[in-house]
Amino acid sequence: MKHVTILGSTGSIGRSALEVISRCRDRFKVVGLTAKNNIELLEEQIKAFNPEIVAVADETGALQLGKKLGIRVLSGDSGVAEVASYNKADFVLSAIIGFAGLFPTLSAVRAGKTIGLANKESLVVAGEIVMKDAGKAGAKIIPVDSEHSAIFQCMEGRSKEFVKRIVITASGGPFLGKRSSELNKVTIEDALKHPNWDMGKKITIDSATLMNKGLEVIEAHRLFGFSPDMIDVLIHPQSIVHSMVEFKDRSCIAQLSVPDMKGPIAYALTYPERLDDPMPFLDLTAVGKLTFQKPDTGCFPCLLYAYEAMKEGGTMPAVLNAANEVAVNGFMQNEIGFNDIPVVINNTMRLHERKPVVDIDTIVEADRWAREKAEDYINKVRS
Repeated sequence: MKHVTILGSTGSIGRSALEVISRCRDRFKVVGLTAKNNIELLEEQIKAFNPEIVAVADETGALQLGKKLGIRVLSGDSGVAEVASYNKADFVLSAIIGFAGLFPTLSAVRAGKTIGLANKESLVVAGEIVMKDAGKAGAKIIPVDSEHSAIFQCMEGRSKEFVKRIVITASGGPFLGKRSSELNKVTIEDALKHPNWDMGKKITIDSATLMNKGLEVIEAHRLFGFSPDMIDVLIHPQSIVHSMVEFKDRSCIAQLSVPDMKGPIAYALTYPERLDDPMPFLDLTAVGKLTFQKPDTGCFPCLLYAYEAMKEGGTMPAVLNAANEVAVNGFMQNEIGFNDIPVVINNTMRLHERKPVVDIDTIVEADRWAREKAEDYINKVRS
């Protein structure tokens, strides 16, 4: 019986994970859950899975939930971190979105847990620290992002020294083939209509701008140790091939499946074993064809900014991520347009003087600075 904690249980990844677990009650026991502010859904999850420890980011929500259920509910950053390092958990699924997931992930890492990592931002902003601490504590990180799970599976049992490059695929989002001028009047509803994946709002917007792919490129760099020039991106509208590994002899190994996050979640939960049918059958005859093309970085420059941040290193990836989070939020609040998102990011990066990452405080300060500068720029746009 594997004891599981889910950080961000009310989000799309957390819900999918609980769906997988609910069909395998003989293999998994949920011991910890955390959520941001979706108290109603968290209450349902607590009743269904009876965890031993629970935390809510919002203190008021924690008090309300605890009073209603007659249990102790932890709150705030310290509460979430306590759940992340809970001693009875064997496996921690890190599924909190954005920079907010960094410290809970670090808490699980430093406790030496096996971590199913869906919070890519942890490696984007503090990859050096996370991977170093994982080595010290003996923590194991198993990627949950479909692209990195694919690379992980393709690389299993194979030496990195024989790899020529890795290719991460992207669906292209809802605006594939559009010109920049056509995106000036894009609405939030338009941007949230992803053609293949059912994801949270922030990740769906990132997919539309190609920033999600940029963050995944940096994550792959940190997680697998490949240099930036060994990581390529291809647009693959069918979302069937999730990533490919090309070896020195020019042979390629790819991982294919339907676009369903329950697959990589199940693989992380059971690694090195596999569950029966966690996702639908892949019928290639129904798919018909698989196509690939280069990303249009002229129309979607966020991918270029991510490569730039990765190559510069230091605090620049943290600045990229923070500026993007602020810009996406500004778009979703109707404060800026869709085409303003990369402008906010680029402007913030141009103002930043890269610093080496000395410790976690360096990352926190870079994040704070970038959010302030990005907000200032958005305020200027609004005025």
